[in-house]
Amino acid sequence: MSIDWDDLETVLAIMRGGSLSAAARAMGTTQPTVGRRLEALERRLDAKLFERDAGGMRPTPLAHSLLDGLERMEAGAQAIQRQVAARDTGLSGEILVTSLDWLGDEVVAPMLARFASHHPGVLIELVNDTRVFNLARREADLAFRFGAFAQENLVDRPVGEVAYALYASTDYLQRHGTPDPVDGFDGHHLVLLDRAAGDVPHESRLRGLAHRARTVLHGNGLRTHLAVAREGIAMATLPCLLGDREPGLHRLRLAETTSVRAVRVGYHADMRDTPRLRALLEFIVREFEAVATRINPAE
Repeated sequence: MSIDWDDLETVLAIMRGGSLSAAARAMGTTQPTVGRRLEALERRLDAKLFERDAGGMRPTPLAHSLLDGLERMEAGAQAIQRQVAARDTGLSGEILVTSLDWLGDEVVAPMLARFASHHPGVLIELVNDTRVFNLARREADLAFRFGAFAQENLVDRPVGEVAYALYASTDYLQRHGTPDPVDGFDGHHLVLLDRAAGDVPHESRLRGLAHRARTVLHGNGLRTHLAVAREGIAMATLPCLLGDREPGLHRLRLAETTSVRAVRVGYHADMRDTPRLRALLEFIVREFEAVATRINPAE
């Protein structure tokens, strides 16, 4: 009896996700397809791998006993995929890049488009998403992030620094005045990142300083913050690249509210000698040097 890796990958995805729907999302397919694959595999094995209950899909002892072997098979398959992707094909092939909303739109996207315009054999796809893509599984080839990369066997390097500052509109300042750190920003309103963002340095500093300000909204995207500040509803901490060019917004030059964050780019070590990826990395470093004064302007 032969078993396809696709079927075993389905089992692994269900064990990780706890449900058919979660496994389908992880595999980029549909719930019925995952269900059919599982049923067909259980028929071939003449054994149950999962018990269906109100809480989702509960692995049987047999499924649990397979987990270690499935993870080793997955790691081997991923290593083969990376080796194939990293083969010397010159400056041609696909590169999947991931970044964060405004950084990807405003900074990274033009860089990637310029590179691709010079190298017609390279196809670049950019995905802006807050989730952490697994580079070992080739969910992405290149990732831009703030902060360190925690996954194993990754290479990462700093490519630039982004300055953040507190901004308010003309209308807001006319109604509320300039915030004062002495009184903890009493009477002022803020828009902050959602709680899922965790401890973000520039906001941690602001929250400690503005302990008497009222947070009127938590939003997971900085364009949300920009819109709220533009409407004069609240103050927002924004990248200077966005805030400085927005008509009607004023950078509040309070030393305690300014911050700089390093932008890092990472990729899997197996991909380091891939010509198209190496050429793109060198291009990105030069491009970040060219935009340095825009993303980290002087006070």
